[in-house]
Amino acid sequence: MASSHESLTAEEYVEAFKSFLDHSTEHQCMDQFNKEEMPNIMAGLGNGKSTINVLGVGSGTGEQDLKMIRILQAAHPGVLIDNEIIEPNPQHVAAYKELVNQAPDLQNVSFIWHQLTSSQYEQQMKEKGAHKKFDFIHMIQMLYRVEDIPNTIKYFHSCLDHHGKLLIIILSDSSGWASLWKKYRHCLPSTDSGHYITSNSVTDVLKRLGVEYHVYEFLSGWDITECFTEGDPVGGHMMDFLTGTKNFLGTAPPGLRQRLQEALCQPECSSKKDGRIIFSNNLSMIVVES
Repeated sequence: MASSHESLTAEEYVEAFKSFLDHSTEHQCMDQFNKEEMPNIMAGLGNGKSTINVLGVGSGTGEQDLKMIRILQAAHPGVLIDNEIIEPNPQHVAAYKELVNQAPDLQNVSFIWHQLTSSQYEQQMKEKGAHKKFDFIHMIQMLYRVEDIPNTIKYFHSCLDHHGKLLIIILSDSSGWASLWKKYRHCLPSTDSGHYITSNSVTDVLKRLGVEYHVYEFLSGWDITECFTEGDPVGGHMMDFLTGTKNFLGTAPPGLRQRLQEALCQPECSSKKDGRIIFSNNLSMIVVES
């Protein structure tokens, strides 16, 4: 029987993603990395230049970008920061611009947005014969939406200046996502257009490229308790985010729904804490040398 599953539109994805952020420690986990590791990473950038070039690939609404820019400002007072952003979602770009407009402390930072996918950007640069070099490039939680992962990593790594660094943040192989994708893929609808990629896939590419890198592992959790409450709208959004499918709970055959809910409860995917079900959302922060 043909399934009536539909993929999420850009607007629906924004909504589903928001419900994920509201109930997970994703951003707190990135904040911990920013606090513990980032100042050190940032201090080594720029090599005494008067302008530091930064490129965000798939920057979304910009909250994480601006946190990193501020750490960079603190590490290099008075230095100009040239920040370019690649982000295809028009709503994300608008939200990012709004955030910049409201920020009082970004006088020495210039912003250029490219409303493109990473592959469109790469294509455009190659057609122009342009090859701008960057001191810091970051790809945060975005490789799931990329067609050719090895070549994308290779291309952006080639955009690093001497002493530049590439930061890739991706789900860890110790996360519930990794178990779900490897072991319970049959429980997911075929509409999920993303690639099931975790940290090991990235480090395999980096090994083949022969580049130096360091992996930092951070624990993170996502409270998915509402996914198991019949008719709960928050649980509905969460299931849509998990499966990349519009109204998954309303359109999925009951058998599929039940199999996925059972998979989510497995110990390799989640743990129970104070009667809540916490899905493991552990992240790997991979810092790659130029």
